[in-house]
Amino acid sequence: MADTKTPEPLEGSADVETALAQPSSTTDHDGALVATADSEAPQKKTKKIIRRKKRPARPQVDPSTVKSEPPPQTGTTFNIWYNKWSGGDREDKYSSQTAAPGRCNVAKDSGYTRADKVAGSYFCLFFARGVCPKGQECEYLHRLPTIHDIFNPNVDCFGRDKFSDYRDDMGGVGSFTRQNRTLYVGKIHVSDDIEEIVARHFQEWGQVERIRVLTSRGVGFVTYSNEANAQFAKEAMAHQSLDHNEILNVRWATVDPNPLAQKREAQRLEEQAAEAIRRALPAEFVAEIEGRDPEARKRKKIEGTFGLDGYEPSDEIWYARTKEIESSAGGNLAQLEFSGQPRLIENAPTPSADIQDSANQVQSGILSSSTLAALKGFVPAAQPATPSSNGPLVGYGSDDDSD
Repeated sequence: MADTKTPEPLEGSADVETALAQPSSTTDHDGALVATADSEAPQKKTKKIIRRKKRPARPQVDPSTVKSEPPPQTGTTFNIWYNKWSGGDREDKYSSQTAAPGRCNVAKDSGYTRADKVAGSYFCLFFARGVCPKGQECEYLHRLPTIHDIFNPNVDCFGRDKFSDYRDDMGGVGSFTRQNRTLYVGKIHVSDDIEEIVARHFQEWGQVERIRVLTSRGVGFVTYSNEANAQFAKEAMAHQSLDHNEILNVRWATVDPNPLAQKREAQRLEEQAAEAIRRALPAEFVAEIEGRDPEARKRKKIEGTFGLDGYEPSDEIWYARTKEIESSAGGNLAQLEFSGQPRLIENAPTPSADIQDSANQVQSGILSSSTLAALKGFVPAAQPATPSSNGPLVGYGSDDDSD
């Protein structure tokens, strides 16, 4: 019988392979598989750990081809800070008719840069446009934004300052007055499967919440779950094309006048604020507030009866009472115990012997004999005499003219 060799592991494989002890077995005369005594031994399981080193970001374009010449004149004033012309028409005719020089490929271009070592770093604008020549030497992040990337509301994910109002053409950085997660996509080449095409191209830049395409007008609206992903997608898809040779016009979308959309946006903001509060507070405190802690519910039920059997106060009464005690006792919650809590409804006092005798005597009449005897000795106080008026009545009149 030929000898069999165990294949050696290839280079670059995982550091730790899965080692799962298989029980030995034999076959009986009928060909059935029968486990031997070795199968009774406890199986040893080890976790498979795959350590993948994060790769460096690659340059998207050849650095030797990058020219430091200013862009062609499209306006009246050149801004040396942003390296662009300003003061031109409301819509740049040159850029709207010229396709983007490159496009970002997240799967191949993403990697670590110098910015990964600095907390709070911004994303690379040229990486989003697909023309960054620096690669791992870049001072900005070369990856997609996530929900954990939180920046100042006055700037976008690229570190550019926002303005109080949007531009007339809804382009530019945007406004800090509201959180805009919806992009307007114009000049779309309409086809039968245009919605699938738009979804496939825009889902590359983050999680998409909603997509709506108006085939009659050749425009679409793409809403992202995260605002940073919408900012990244706006720069990544500017002057790009879908499956055809069109040049997209990507802008910020205006406020949706649909009441359902406004209600949905308000609900989303409330959920986002609630999630931020959950992350800031301890897990035990959040569980107690949301009613997911059985011990807290039991303690609340015992302490919240206020001495009344069968009474269960509402959350408003409970928290109002807790706040009152905290403010008066300096945060001493021990006063919430049942023993020290006064009853809201006191028990009726036990009647004395005299009252019971009087109650027994009432059966003969409305008042008892002791009450009648007390009334006999009662002398009413003298009322002050009202001075009589001998003069005419003042202010009196009648319908008769002879008065």
